[in-house]
Amino acid sequence: MQSTALILTTLDELPGLRASWGRVPADTVRECVAVDGGSTDGTQEFFRERGIRVIEQERPGWGEAVRVGVRATTARSIVFFAPDGNQDPEDIPLLVEKLHAGNDLVIASRFMPESVHAEDGQCLRPRARGCRAFTRAANRLFGGAYRIADATNGFRAFTREAFLKLGLDAPGFELAYQMTIRAMKHRLRVAEVPTFEGPRLVGPSKFRVLPAGWQHVKVLGREWIDSLP
Repeated sequence: MQSTALILTTLDELPGLRASWGRVPADTVRECVAVDGGSTDGTQEFFRERGIRVIEQERPGWGEAVRVGVRATTARSIVFFAPDGNQDPEDIPLLVEKLHAGNDLVIASRFMPESVHAEDGQCLRPRARGCRAFTRAANRLFGGAYRIADATNGFRAFTREAFLKLGLDAPGFELAYQMTIRAMKHRLRVAEVPTFEGPRLVGPSKFRVLPAGWQHVKVLGREWIDSLP
């Protein structure tokens, strides 16, 4: 973990931070920074009281937060984690372990047989169905020997070298999908670990299904067109 940068992406996540912080391995990594989109609920103060560097994000979007976090750190291995209460911080060392085993990208998968997804047990499960559909499309169009279970989850670890090689430019949550597809296209080593994703502890999710879905469609179309001879 000493060669790892842990980057926390936040926007008004104080309840999730209070619930999960005791299990976040912030003291075991080389660098721990928070990229914050303008919290007003005490999130930034929570970090500063614990000695965590806070970077205030000037442009909106999760994809922009990823780029800001990468530029602000120097470690070879990078983990992105959203402490909103629905991601399991105990998976962070597992992601790093897989990365140090020689992989370029490691995804915390919500759809492996051992995984648990927040919508499990619901009747319609629109977000899960959409994520699975985008994953199937990526596997079919770009996968070859790849058979990835969850191409879209932003809870992931990757090497700095891989990130820079892929030239990622998506502005929002669709950056995770773009990263997975480009890793496939470059034939990078991709691994997954099963994860538990629960519901947010407080407040609505920043993820909007229809706008985010459209952005994922645009990424898929762009990457497919760019791959044509």
